[in-house]
Amino acid sequence: MVSKRKLSKTDASGESCKTDLPKTKKSRISDKENASAHGGVENEGVFEELLRTSGIILKAGEGQNEIGVDQMAFQKKLCLALEKHPTYPGVVKQFIGGLESHIKDRNQFKNCLLPCTPIRTEGSRTLVHSYCESLIKLLLGIKILQPAVITLLLEKIPEFFFDIVGTFGTNFPRLIVNQFKWLDRLLDSQDLVKKLMQMISVSPVPIQHDIITSLPEILEDSQQSEVARELSCLLKQGRRLTVPILDALSRLDLDAGLLAEVRQSAMTIVPSVKLEDLPVVVKFILHNVKAADAVEVISDLRKSLDLSSCVLPLQILGSQKKLKSQVQASSSMSQVTTSQNCVKLLFDVIKLAVRFQKDVSEAWIKAIENSTSVSDHKVLDLIVLLLIHSTNTKNRKQAEKVLRSKIRLGCMPEQLMQNAFQNHSMVIKDFFPSILALAQTFLHSAHPAIVSFGSCMYKQAFAAFDSYCQQEVVTALVTHVCSGNETELDISLDVLTDLVMLHTSLLMRYATFVKTILDSTQKLNPCQIRKLFYILSTLAFSQRQEGSYIQDDMHMVIRKWLSSTVPNHKQMGIIGAVTMIGSVALKRNEGDGGSLERPELNSERDGQLSTLLDLVGFCCEQTPEVLALYYDELASLIEKQKGNLDLQLLDEFGKSLVEDFPSNFVVDLNPTVDGSFLFPVKSLYNLDEEESQGAIAINLLPLVSQSELGRVADGMSDQSKRVVSPICLSPCFRLLRLYTGEQNSGSLEEIDALLGCPLYLTDLEVEGKLDSLSKQEREFLCSLLFYALNWFREVVNAFCQQQDAEMKGKVLTRLQNITELQTVLGKCLAATPGYVPPPAAFDSEALEAVPSVSAAGPVRKRNGRKKKTDGSKDSSAGRSQADDSSEGNQPDTELSELEKTAAEREAGNPLAQLQSYRPYFRELDLEVFTVLHCGLLTKSVLDTEMHTEAREVVQLGPAELCFLLDDLCWKLEHVLTPGSTRRVPFPKERGYKDIGFSHLCQRSPKEVAMCVVKLLKPLCNHMENMHNYFQAVIQNRGVEDDPGVNSQEHQLMSSCYQQLLLSFRSLFAWNGFSQHENTDLLRSALQVLADRLKPGETEFLLLEELISESFHYLLNFQQSVPSFHCAFILTQLLIAIAEKPMAGWKKEKMASLAKQFLCQSWVKPSGDREKGSQFNSALHTLLCVYLEHTDNILKAIEEISSVGVPELINSAKDGCSSTYPTLSRQTFPVFFRVMMAQLESSVKSIPAGKPSDSSEVQLEKLLRWNIAVRNFHILINLVKVFDSRPVLSICLKYGRLFVEAFLKLAMPLLDYSFKKHRDDVQSLLKTLQLSTRQLHHMCGHSKGIGRFYLQTSSSVCTSEN
Repeated sequence: MVSKRKLSKTDASGESCKTDLPKTKKSRISDKENASAHGGVENEGVFEELLRTSGIILKAGEGQNEIGVDQMAFQKKLCLALEKHPTYPGVVKQFIGGLESHIKDRNQFKNCLLPCTPIRTEGSRTLVHSYCESLIKLLLGIKILQPAVITLLLEKIPEFFFDIVGTFGTNFPRLIVNQFKWLDRLLDSQDLVKKLMQMISVSPVPIQHDIITSLPEILEDSQQSEVARELSCLLKQGRRLTVPILDALSRLDLDAGLLAEVRQSAMTIVPSVKLEDLPVVVKFILHNVKAADAVEVISDLRKSLDLSSCVLPLQILGSQKKLKSQVQASSSMSQVTTSQNCVKLLFDVIKLAVRFQKDVSEAWIKAIENSTSVSDHKVLDLIVLLLIHSTNTKNRKQAEKVLRSKIRLGCMPEQLMQNAFQNHSMVIKDFFPSILALAQTFLHSAHPAIVSFGSCMYKQAFAAFDSYCQQEVVTALVTHVCSGNETELDISLDVLTDLVMLHTSLLMRYATFVKTILDSTQKLNPCQIRKLFYILSTLAFSQRQEGSYIQDDMHMVIRKWLSSTVPNHKQMGIIGAVTMIGSVALKRNEGDGGSLERPELNSERDGQLSTLLDLVGFCCEQTPEVLALYYDELASLIEKQKGNLDLQLLDEFGKSLVEDFPSNFVVDLNPTVDGSFLFPVKSLYNLDEEESQGAIAINLLPLVSQSELGRVADGMSDQSKRVVSPICLSPCFRLLRLYTGEQNSGSLEEIDALLGCPLYLTDLEVEGKLDSLSKQEREFLCSLLFYALNWFREVVNAFCQQQDAEMKGKVLTRLQNITELQTVLGKCLAATPGYVPPPAAFDSEALEAVPSVSAAGPVRKRNGRKKKTDGSKDSSAGRSQADDSSEGNQPDTELSELEKTAAEREAGNPLAQLQSYRPYFRELDLEVFTVLHCGLLTKSVLDTEMHTEAREVVQLGPAELCFLLDDLCWKLEHVLTPGSTRRVPFPKERGYKDIGFSHLCQRSPKEVAMCVVKLLKPLCNHMENMHNYFQAVIQNRGVEDDPGVNSQEHQLMSSCYQQLLLSFRSLFAWNGFSQHENTDLLRSALQVLADRLKPGETEFLLLEELISESFHYLLNFQQSVPSFHCAFILTQLLIAIAEKPMAGWKKEKMASLAKQFLCQSWVKPSGDREKGSQFNSALHTLLCVYLEHTDNILKAIEEISSVGVPELINSAKDGCSSTYPTLSRQTFPVFFRVMMAQLESSVKSIPAGKPSDSSEVQLEKLLRWNIAVRNFHILINLVKVFDSRPVLSICLKYGRLFVEAFLKLAMPLLDYSFKKHRDDVQSLLKTLQLSTRQLHHMCGHSKGIGRFYLQTSSSVCTSEN
C-alpha cells in the first residue's frame, strides 16, 4: 500500500511538472534516490519523459511497467505530445532512439514485451482496465511510431538466434512476434509479412515455429492465399516445420482450389513425416475435407498411412532386451511408449473426425469398400472399421457389412487382426464393446470364414486386454456354449480349448464361469463333451490346490452320468471319465512346484484313478456298445498323449483290459469248428498259410452267431453272464495295439501275428445265391461282412507304418481284401432292404443322426433321383442352394463332390454304393495314407524250413488307390475349410457332423495339412500315371473295339483321377494358407509341384516363382482330363493356386483353359454326352471363369450369342453348337443366365460420363455401351426361340438390372456426348428401345398367363421401361 501511494503521487504530479521539463535538473544524487524510491529508470530522456507524461512509468529490474490511464488515452496523449513537440518530426527519431537504448537491457526489454500493470491515480475517476497490453504493443498502435518500432523489433530478433530457452527462461523471439498479433491497423502489412517470411528463411527452427504459428493472427484477409502458397512450398521442402505450418494453414480462410492444393501438399508428406507429427498432418487433412472429394481424399490418405513404422520400436526393444544394457532397454521402452502414444493420438484425431464429420465416416467406409486387392488391405482398415462401429451409431451397420464382406472375400485375414491386437492394443482396447458385439454376431454367421474371424477376435481380446475384458470374453464364450446352437457351441469350445492351452493360469481366474457349462451338458454331443472335460481337467489338475473344487464337481457329474440308465448320459460319463483319467495320468515335471509333496500327491492321484476306473468298468460290463466306447476312448487318449502318460499308471488299467483280447476273440486255427451256425464256417484271408504250427484265427462267425442269433433266440438270458460281442473286436484291438506300441516304443512285434491271421467266415461266393437266403440269413451275412471289413480297417491302421517289406506287402494285401469284401457287401446290401448295420462309431448319439439306409433302394435303383436317403436329401438341398445362388454373377457353386449321390456315378463302382454306409465303417487313420508311397512290393513265400520259396509281387492297384483316395477326400473336405471364394454352407438341420471323423477331429487343420503335404510326391506320381493312362486312351479312341479299353477300368481310373484332383484342390484352397504362420507350409507344398518341372532347382525360388511353376505343372493335365467334372475341379485347383496372387498372364491362361473346356465335346465311354445337374453346375462355374478372366468380356459374350447360339438353333433337336459343344438345348439356360449376369456386371464397371471428359474418352465409353446394348438386344431376342420359363425369368430379372444401370451410368454420358456424337447416341438409343419393347411384351405376357413368380420382376421392369 505504501508503494502504491507513492506511485500515485508521482503520477498525479506528472501534469504539473510537464512544463518544467526543460528547466534545471535535480542533483544526480536526488535522481538516484527518486529512481530508487520509485523503482523506475534513473536517467530520463525524451523517451522516458514522454511516456511518463502520457501515463506509463518504466520500471527496471523485475517489476512490470505501470500504466495509470486507459490504453486508448495513453496512445492519444503520446501521439499528441509527439506531434506538438517543437522538434517534430525529429522527436520521433529521438523517441525511437530512446526506446532502442532502453531495451538494450534484457530485463527492461522483457518488461516492455510483457503486459503493463494497471494502477489508478488517487482521486482520479478514470478506471484502468484490469488487463493492459505491453508497452511495445501500445507503441505499435500509434501510426507515426509503427514502422520504426516494427523495424526495431525485427532487428532485435537475430540477437536471440542462439539463445537456449530453459524451462523458466524468457523466449524473446516469441514475445516479439506476439506483439504483431491482432493489431488494429497495419500501415504496411505487405512489408511486415515479407520481412517475416524472410526472417523464417534464416531463423533457427524454434523461431521459425513461433513466426509461422503467429502468421494467421498477423495477416490481413487479402494476404492469406499468397502466404498459404508459400507455406505449402515450405511444407514440401522440409519435415521439421510440418506441425507449425499445418497449424497455421488450418486457421487461414482459403478458397477451394487453394485448399485442395495445400491438402495435396500435406498428403505427399504423410508417408515420410515423423510419427509424432503424424496426428497433426492427418487432423489437417480430415478437418479440411469436403463432401465432394471426401472419398478420393480418404482413399489417398488410407494408402499413405502405414502403421508398420509404429511397430518398429517394439522390435528394437525385443532385440535390445536380449543384447543391450538395462539403461538402453529402458530407453527403448520409453521409445515404445512414445510410439504407442502417437498412434493413440492419431486414432483420436480420426475418431473426432468420424464422430463429428458425417462425410468422413461415410467416405472412409467407401474407400475401404472400393479396395479390391487382398494386398491393399491394412491393419489400419480393420481398426478404422472398429472405430466407426464403436463411435458412429448411424454408420455402425454399414461398417459391419463392409467388414463381413472383406472377411468373406479373404481381404481381412486373421493374421492382419492378430497384428492389430498385438501391436496396437492400447488403441483397440477403447473399442472393446464393439469387438465383443461383433464377435458375438460373427459366431451366428453361416459363413465359416466369418465364424473363424469372430473366434479369433475372442482369443486376441483375451490375450491383449485387461482382466475386466478377459472376464467379459469368458462370459460371452460360456453364453455361446449354453445357447444350444451347434456351430456357436463348437467354435466357443475350440476357443476355450486354445485359451486353456495358451493361457492356463489366466483362464484359471475365471474357472468358476467355465464350470457353469456343466449345467447345460444336455445340448452337447460327445465331441463337445470331450472338449469341455479337457478344458475343465486342464484347469482342475494344472494347479492342484486351486482346482480342487472343479475336481469335486467333475467327479459328481461323472458319477451321476455313469449311474444313469439313459444311454446318452452313460456315453457322456465315459467320455468325461476317460478325459479326466488322461489329465490325472499325465507325467508331472519334477519342477512342478510341489515336489516335496509328491508322495502324497501320487497316492491321492492313484486313489482318484482307481476309483474312476472301477466305476467305469462296472458300468460297462453288460453293454457291448458302452464297453466299445470305453475301449475307443482309452485308445484315443493313449494316441493323443503319446509319450506323456505315466507308464506305471498305464499298466494299471492297460493290462487287465488287453489281456482279455486273446481269450475273447482269438482261437487256434483248426480245420473244423464245433457248433451249429447259419452258415458253414470257413477260414479265409490267411496270409500266413505256411505257418502251420501255432496258427491262430479271429473267431468272427461264431461270435457274430452268438451275438446276433443268441439275442434273438434267448432275449431273457442271464444278464449276469458276460457276453463277448463282436462289436468290441475292432475297438479292443485298437486299444491293444496302441497300448503295446506305447509300452514297446512303437514296436508291434508282440501282436504282428494278427496282421496275417485268417478270419472264421463262410463261403463268400454269393453270386446267384442271395435270393435263396432268408432275410435273417442275408442280414447275418451283411453283419459278418461289416465286422470283417472293420477288422481289416483296424489292422491296416495298426500296421501301415511298419517298415519291414514283408509287413508292407501284407498291409497292401489287406487293402485288396477290403476292396474285395466291399464288392461282396455291395451285392448283399442290394438284396437286403431295410437292413441296419452294427455300429462302428460309438461316440455318436445312438446313431440317430446317421443317414437312414433302411430304404429299399440305396443300391437297387442307381439310375437317377430315386435314392431317398437323408444324405441324398442334404446333398440335393445343397445342390439346389448352389443352383439358386448361381443366378448371381459369382458362381459360388462349391459343389460338395463327396456328397453327390451314388446315382450320378456308375453302378460298377462299389465305393459309390457304400457311401451311405460310411458311418458304419471304422475310421481310417491319417497314417494309412503313407501306403500311397508304395510302388511294387515283393512278399516272400517261405517253405516249412523258413527258406524263401518264391516271391509274390504285390501292387497298389486302381481299386485300392480309389478306396484310399476316396477316404482321403472325405477327410480333407471335412477338416480343411476352403477359402472365402467358395461357399461351404452349414446345413441348418443335421445330426452330429463328426460321425466317422472322431480321430480326425482331434487333430488341428494345420496338422492335417502337414500330413497331406508329405503325401504330395506320391499323389503327383499317381496323377501323372492317370495322365499317361488317359493320354493313351485318347490316342487309341479312333480304333474300333479297342481291346485295351475296359469301361469298368476306365470308370475306376476316372474316379481316381477325380479324387486326386479333389485332394489337391482341398489342400490348396484351404483358408489356413492365408495366415502368415502357414507361409512355410504353403511354400513346401508348392515346392513339391514345382520340383516336378525343375528337379533340384526350386529350393531358392521366390514364392511367386513357385506359384508360377506349380501353375504350369498342373496346367499340363488339361489334355488328359477324362470328364467335364474333372475339368471343372482342375480349373478350381488352378484358380486356388493362381489367387496367391492372380497375375495378368494367369488370368489369360485361365480364360484360355476355361474356353478350351467349353469348346470340347464331353462324351462318356458309353458314347452318351455328359449331362445332369452336376454337369450344369460345373458348366455354370466354368463359363463364369471364362467370362471373368477374358480380357474383353463384351466381345466374348457377343461371340457366344452370335456364333454359338445360331449354330445350336440350326442343329438337330438333340444337337449342340459345333463351336461350343457344351451349348445344347438343355444347357442353354445356363449359358443365358451367365451371359445376362456378366453383361449386367460388366456395364457397371464402365465409368460414368463427366462433363470434363475429352472427346476421345467420351467416344471410347460410347463404343463400349454400344457393344453392350447390341449384346443385350441379341440376348433379349433369343427369348423368342428359347421361350421356356427359366429363360423368361432370367431375362426379366437381368433385363431390369441392365436398364437400371443404363439409366444411372449411360444417360449422363449420352447427355454430355449428344452434341459431338449425335448419330452414335441416336443409334444406341434406337437399339435399346427395341430391347425395352421386347421386355414390355414379356412383362405383359407373364402377367397375362398369371405366373405369380414372374410378376414381381415384370412390374418392376415395366416401371423401369
